[in-house]
Amino acid sequence: MMAWYEDAVFYHMYPIGMTGAPRENREEGVVHRFEELDKWIPHVADMGCTAIYIGPLFESSTHGYDTRDYKTVDRRLGDNEDFKRFVKKAHEAGIKVVVDGVFNHTGREFFAFQDIQKNRENSPYCSWYKGVNFGWNSPYNDGFGYEAWRNCFELVNLNLWEPAVREYLLGVIDFWIDTFDIDGIRLDCADCLEFSFMEEMRRRTQAKKGDFWLMGEVIHGDYSRYIRDGQSMLHSVTNYELHKGLYSGHNDHNYFEIAHTIRREFDENGGIYKGMKLYSFVDNHDVDRIISKINVKEHIYPIYTLLFTLPGIPSVYYGSEWGIEGRKEGGNDNPLRPAAEIEKVLEGQKDSPIMHWFKWLGEMHKTYRECLAYGRYRELLLTNRQYAFARFTDNQALLVAVNNDEQETEVSIPVPFADKVYINLETKEKVPVENGRVQLRIKPAGSILLGINI
Repeated sequence: MMAWYEDAVFYHMYPIGMTGAPRENREEGVVHRFEELDKWIPHVADMGCTAIYIGPLFESSTHGYDTRDYKTVDRRLGDNEDFKRFVKKAHEAGIKVVVDGVFNHTGREFFAFQDIQKNRENSPYCSWYKGVNFGWNSPYNDGFGYEAWRNCFELVNLNLWEPAVREYLLGVIDFWIDTFDIDGIRLDCADCLEFSFMEEMRRRTQAKKGDFWLMGEVIHGDYSRYIRDGQSMLHSVTNYELHKGLYSGHNDHNYFEIAHTIRREFDENGGIYKGMKLYSFVDNHDVDRIISKINVKEHIYPIYTLLFTLPGIPSVYYGSEWGIEGRKEGGNDNPLRPAAEIEKVLEGQKDSPIMHWFKWLGEMHKTYRECLAYGRYRELLLTNRQYAFARFTDNQALLVAVNNDEQETEVSIPVPFADKVYINLETKEKVPVENGRVQLRIKPAGSILLGINI
């Protein structure tokens, strides 16, 4: 039986940004902004998305990753009851909910760090953090030093070899499952976490909720180290390698880059991640918006086609489905995380061709879920500016062709099943097979999806 996450399409929500909440948490009381987030759920469903990744949600001091309290929803967004209602509404709409798990570090306002500030060497929490040294000092003049994440001293690195820290964090996960019925966790900077901690997390969550999904944020290196056999550690990691190829392969008119990445990762013969389900995306809360990264804005259409049809679990970051612009300003991520009122957006963007294309691809992903989740990948045609491939199982097959040229082009594509009927899924027209090939005319920055009647 297919697990829910294997054929999921994710919608990524950064709630502090999208609600317009203050970037610094100085609220005296709770502000119930989840009422605005609830309104997004019908839109998420309408886009064909079957899961939401939302976060960070833990009570924090600023951007959400400097945790103040792991068991309280950030007061700028609402309270625990508000989030419980959000998850319930999502589940009623057939949407799973995955939250951010920030377990590599805490903020300076976390109780354990404050206890060290107060009691120094006598604090029982000295072993909770890495590198605590009372012979040093910190940039905050604490009178002691500590290890910080990438020298950002507002983020204090936890010591995951300390049993009490592990048990505390695993208890936090238990709490979020028991209290909110969440369906998974995205592990912030998983490439900094101890492998044995992630193994323990997998055992604990699997026993508690059999289909609980663990996905790690990993940027560089060998992704398979974090997934291994698929049974003992994480289920998935972020596919930053494909993310890079999807925009630069279009900017450089070089489909060889994308095809080489897929061949290296998922080829039937020797792909290093063959059989693994990596998390695919074109932008997120940490990188420039896709529409701002591409030189030819119309390339958003073949980019989204590839996001939905290449091997992987596709994800869209809120607003990018209608083409929100956004670039980092130095170290400032706020332009990537703008406020958006969904009711106004839907009125203003009701004719958005990008959003209509995204929604259509969501429908196709649902229709062809078997071959897109489990199907083999086979490259059929590759030039700098045209690329075609098939995804297929014994029961279902799809042929995808994309064009990054500014001109309409005609291609002749060898097909995997010469005796089958090919249907253009957009026009519903039959496409004849002649001498084992189909002839297609693809518009500039266009895509064609052919369903194959197995």
